[in-house]
Amino acid sequence: MTALTASQSGGAVTTITVRGLDDSTVRALKLRAAREGRSMEAEVRSILASAVAGADDESGFGTLLAGIFAGIGAPEIPARIDFPEDVDLP
Repeated sequence: MTALTASQSGGAVTTITVRGLDDSTVRALKLRAAREGRSMEAEVRSILASAVAGADDESGFGTLLAGIFAGIGAPEIPARIDFPEDVDLP
């Protein structure tokens, strides 16, 4: 079993241990960290920070809604035939 342990420097120290990572995941993390020029621990911190901050989400809520309703099209609105009468003001 492979475990990944990360700790945060600064005021309070936070440690996270992730158990059960398969070797291919650990290898991918090491490669990704090397590409970014940082340690695997720093890379995992970066990945986690991005994930919780939503940095990977490039679209906003409006874009999400537009995608959901994209195929529906505009509703057909019937022409208005009853108009209110004009009101004479004193």
